[in-house]
Formats: sequence, C-alpha cells, structure tokens
Amino acid sequence: MDTVLSSFFPLLLSGHDTIEAAYSLAPSKNCALDYELLAAEKEALRLSKVRRPKAIRLGSEEFLLAGHGTASGYPFLIENEVFSIQFGEFNKPNFFVTYRSFALWQYGAAKLHRRFLDWAESLGLVPYQSESLSRVDLTFDYRVDVIDFDEDSFVTMAAKDNQHRKNRKVQTFRFGEGGLVLRVYNKVDEIEEKSAKTWFFDLWGVSENVWRIEWQVRKEWLRRFGIRTFADLEERQGDLLRFLANDHTTLRLKTEDSNRSRWPMHPLWQGLQEQVNQMPGLGIIRELDPEALLNAREIRLAVSVYGYAKRLAAVRGIKLNTSEIGFEETLKYLCRKLENVHDPLTWEHDVERRYNEMRLGQW
Repeated sequence: MDTVLSSFFPLLLSGHDTIEAAYSLAPSKNCALDYELLAAEKEALRLSKVRRPKAIRLGSEEFLLAGHGTASGYPFLIENEVFSIQFGEFNKPNFFVTYRSFALWQYGAAKLHRRFLDWAESLGLVPYQSESLSRVDLTFDYRVDVIDFDEDSFVTMAAKDNQHRKNRKVQTFRFGEGGLVLRVYNKVDEIEEKSAKTWFFDLWGVSENVWRIEWQVRKEWLRRFGIRTFADLEERQGDLLRFLANDHTTLRLKTEDSNRSRWPMHPLWQGLQEQVNQMPGLGIIRELDPEALLNAREIRLAVSVYGYAKRLAAVRGIKLNTSEIGFEETLKYLCRKLENVHDPLTWEHDVERRYNEMRLGQW
C-alpha cells in the first residue's frame, strides 16, 4: 500500500453511530414495572392533547414518556439521552432498544449494553435469553479536501446505487438497500442541514471537509458473520468489516482498462483497508464536553433570536416610517413587549418542562 498517498486522507474518527437491539426480559417477584400505571399516564397525556412527553423515573433512570405507542406495535415509548426504548408486556421480544449516537460516541457500545441491563435489574427484570442485534452502523470519518471520484469510481456488489447533489456538487453516494447499505457522504453538510450534531466538530478537531464512510448493517448480514449479541459484535466485527471494505465495495482510480476490478485502489480506500486490517474492533471513544454542547445550543438560539429581532425592527420601522431602527432600541422595545406577555406561572412550568426534556435528551 502507498502510505504516502493514504496519508492525504487522515482518519479522524471511527466507531458505531447507531445500534438497535431486542431484549427478552421476564419479571422477577420484586418487579417494580407497573404497566397499568404507565398506561394510565400515557392515556392522561393523550387526553390532555399536549403533544409533549412527560418526565418520569423508572428504576435507576429518568425518561420522557410518550403519549403514544410505536409504529412497530409496542404500546410504550420512553427516551432519554442514552436510550430510546420501545416495550410492551405482551410483545415478543418485549423490549426494543435504540442506542443513541451521542451516547455511543461518549461511552461505547459495551458500556451502554451494560447500563441497559443494570436499568432492567433495577426494575426487577431478568433476561431469559440473549439479546439480539438488529442493526449496527459502522462508520469511518476522514478529512477529504478534494473529491476526485464519482459514482463510477466505486466497484461494488450492490445492485442499486444513487447519489444526492446540492448546487451541482455531490453530497452523498449510496450503494445497496435493505439489509446492507453503504453511504459515503459529506458529514459536515449533513450536520448543518439535518442532524445538528455539532459536537462531532470537537471529536474531529475540524469543522469542514469531513466525509463519512458508513455501513448500515441489519440482521440478515449480521447473522452471516455470526453476530447476534454485543459479545459477538466485539469479537467478529473485524471479519465483517474486512469483507465490506475489501470484497463488497471498493473505491478505485479510473484508468483506460475496461476491467474496472483492475483499476488501482484509491488512496482513501487504501487507508480504510489498512485501518480495518489493523483493528480487532471498532471504537475510538473520546470524552465529550457537555458544556461545549450547551454553548453551541445557546449560540444557535441567539442566532434565531437575532433574526426575530431584525424582523421586529422592520415592523417597528414600518410603524415609524423609517428603516433606521437601531439594535439597542430594538432590544429595549423587545423587552417591553416580553414584559407585556410574561406570565410568571406559565414561565415556571414551561421552563421546568423544557429543562427536563433537554436534560433527558430531547433537544
């Protein structure tokens, strides 16, 4: 491998971005999970017509309880900053857990799995069979300053492919469907336009020109490599990744050769293959700064308020027949308007509700 070429594309981060798992849990004699009480809480939320979840404590964790069930048939949905848990007394399996991206990058898959089992134990629930993984997203984030490839540069076993562009520039290459999907995409664009996961900038140490290579692997493909549990994932994901990066799809440098499989490997993919071959398991887990996350949220809110302040200044200018409405004048005018609509009782209630929602992961 040409290590000089591959060094042009430094690896910034690799790990799991989403994991979904089903659990079969049985109640012990001291089970503290009251389905009837939860059903009453959910019904009260529905009847109140307030489309916001309610903060509750179950066992060792706090959650937001939704006032509805899930599309997959579970009657209850609870969420916090670590888990999204669908469950029902008579569902089989009776618990389905999605581990959140932020938590996976902060703690790692094994610790989150242990945390879920500890929570179940705190409620008096005991596993009666091993967990079953149904989805694992495996990701590698690279600094890519110049895109010198297109969809035809990929040699893949996937039958279907497509790409997404914005302003005539490619943002995403997608290969496959269903049980195995590969996406190679501009992660910075995705954060700015969709997910708002700006905390990745701190993990990467950069805030531009980051492309993600991401495989979304579902149950049928996981099973092909004997991956059913978290222990299997830790032990065998290297085998899965070596197949994906070496055999299923590769990125090549185009030549005049009509046989695309003889095209030389692109240095970005050379670096990826080197990482996969060297790593017994994925997971670069780094400490995340919660205060930095809050600071970023404050900045986004300030930008929004600033935009509304400009609109308020324009409205006041129309009233006064002038466009010369200053910033300080607008702030004072805004404060007077806020004092007119301020209600101390609803302020206290609504701030507490938003505090609980944000503290438990609903940003």
